[in-house]
Amino acid sequence: MRRLTVLLLHYSAPPIVGGVESVLGRHAQLLVGAGHSVRILAARGDQPSPAVDFIRIPLADSLHPDILRMKRELDAGRVPSDFRDLSDRLAASLRAAATGADVLIAHNVCSLNKNLALTDALHRVYREPGFPRLILWHHDLAWCTPRYLPELHPGRPWDLLRDPWPEAVHVTISRLRRREVSELTGLAPEAVHTIPNGIPVEEFLKLDPQTIRIAEMHDLMQCDPLLLLPVRITPRKNLELALQTLAHLKEDFPSAALLVTGPLGAHNPENVKYFEVLLRMRRRLGLDSCAHFLAEDNPQPPPDAVIADLYRLADALFLTSREEGFGIPLLEAGLARCPIFCADLPALRELGEETVSFFSPDESPSKLAGFISAGLKCNPVHQMAVTVRRDFDWNRIYRERIEPLLEFAAGFQAGSGVEK
Repeated sequence: MRRLTVLLLHYSAPPIVGGVESVLGRHAQLLVGAGHSVRILAARGDQPSPAVDFIRIPLADSLHPDILRMKRELDAGRVPSDFRDLSDRLAASLRAAATGADVLIAHNVCSLNKNLALTDALHRVYREPGFPRLILWHHDLAWCTPRYLPELHPGRPWDLLRDPWPEAVHVTISRLRRREVSELTGLAPEAVHTIPNGIPVEEFLKLDPQTIRIAEMHDLMQCDPLLLLPVRITPRKNLELALQTLAHLKEDFPSAALLVTGPLGAHNPENVKYFEVLLRMRRRLGLDSCAHFLAEDNPQPPPDAVIADLYRLADALFLTSREEGFGIPLLEAGLARCPIFCADLPALRELGEETVSFFSPDESPSKLAGFISAGLKCNPVHQMAVTVRRDFDWNRIYRERIEPLLEFAAGFQAGSGVEK
């Protein structure tokens, strides 16, 4: 889509600490990363990066002395005599800040009673010719929160917090909030967008840049489950069992994937032929898109830091070996809190004892797939990890939900209700 100028409005912004501030800051980062121009409009906070403009509007503050004085009157059901003057000043500030912008996203400003003069000002200007299209991003709803109800009264400006705001785009952060907004405003549920808050998965896990490249190349964030085999490619690792098991596992888990991290074994020239056998088997089983050998991308093994990252991304350690004298991967998986499915060998049982799910290296692939499937389906930690990776990664939320919303919002001429 074309490059937009997007305004983000709230009472305060990072580095002020708060949930809404955190989301606003992340939105700014994602928008800039996608090539858009971003301006933050707030009373408190600062410019988060040279790529983001910060426009300070002192009266937008929920803690401004005049706003606090006004709020005390409003909470008692009285509209102060200077309310219109404060609203006028804020309206002028919004008009000036919005010059040349395409979209204004107001976070909580039109659903909480923290600064009703700002709410009133925005309501007065948002349909003026040339004003950017308005997106109301609802995190909290005063009219649906018992602790706020004593501060709310019939009429304007309080009713602005439950009015439908024609031509504005409504966004909520959960299905609960969407239902509340629909019931509060009379808008049809399908007219209210739901875009959850997210988590920067790569940043949270402190992934190495090489790990991020691997994850993006093989779309690892969308795997369910991702089975990790941190082993060299050599016959004693019994990797054909891993491939065959994956083929059956995909009957229950269509997004299942396998990642073999090691290079070809260094001491046997026959390993090249073994790898060719594995690649032919992968093709025959239809697993080219989900059984990944990092040796195909780089003959050198990944560094330890990347291996540690992959344990944190994986849903299970899967060892199919026929011979082992020890089992360092079990120790690594234990520290990474990664479930372990491994061949029942004396050395591995000595390490894993009752904490590991063992199977025979001669087990049939279909039964082994069922064994793994049952183990993961009853593992709530696995289920939550997959959900977060798939549905709550900020990059995915931006790509699949926020960017289309901006394209939709920017396609309308503010004040007319028609597409540009």
